Amino acid sequence: MTLTLADKQYPTYILQDDSSGNYIEVVPSRGGIVTSWVVNGQEQFYMDQERYRDPTLSIRGGNPILFPICGNLPDNSYTYDGATYQLKQHGFARESVWQVVGNTDHSLTIALTANASTLANYPFDFRLQFTYTVGANNLLIEQEITNLTDRVMPFSVGFHPYFAMDCKDSINLNISAQKLWNNVHKVEETYTGKFDFSLPEIDNALYLDADCRSMTMTSAQGTLTIKFDENYRVFVVWTVQGKNFICLEPWTGGRNAMNTGENLIHLPPQTTKSMVVAYEVHQN
Repeated sequence: MTLTLADKQYPTYILQDDSSGNYIEVVPSRGGIVTSWVVNGQEQFYMDQERYRDPTLSIRGGNPILFPICGNLPDNSYTYDGATYQLKQHGFARESVWQVVGNTDHSLTIALTANASTLANYPFDFRLQFTYTVGANNLLIEQEITNLTDRVMPFSVGFHPYFAMDCKDSINLNISAQKLWNNVHKVEETYTGKFDFSLPEIDNALYLDADCRSMTMTSAQGTLTIKFDENYRVFVVWTVQGKNFICLEPWTGGRNAMNTGENLIHLPPQTTKSMVVAYEVHQN
């Protein structure tokens, strides 16, 4: 494994698996995001380069980190312990500056800690530590969320990967779920196992079956498998016409979980929760 630091628009860490030549690019200063994942010479992630170049805009592409909420809140607000706080869609982690805190011969570890900006609207002292490991055909993301306060810390965490997809007509998704929330029409529906990719937009949050630990997408490009642990209970499928991507998003909790409490994780004081998500591709 080789780790190098490239002087691009933002400092970019390149972690390469020497045996396969596959690599990822990680940009700590822009939300700790993986901007690129190349397998057998083929880029796996879509990236809106214009938005990426503008530091005032959220990134649309790569693998953004979602914390302490996934999705949006009504009026961008939630109530905790009698006080009202504001959080923008998907939280602040994807727009925060992370720090590189370690690396081994096969991985890179980045961290984000609470600061004055986060405490203003998320009144908890925390530490996030994510470790990226790249292999011959997989990307492993190990997460450690630590509550450094003296009270229970509520949160959701997730990812918003933009997988590059040229031909959506060939997509078939295998996900173990019965119900979904159609965020376009704001209604709960039965999940039939089918998606109509000819629609202008698909934005569905699937409620995963209790024993679901993975999903698979097959297409003309090959097979993608996303694996996750028992903490991940929601899976979002999002795409729009005219864009060569499909977002397949593992979330621990759904939209507005901070207010409803549904699938919200409550981390006891001075404890750490470990979680894992992995992407695996096999190309045609």
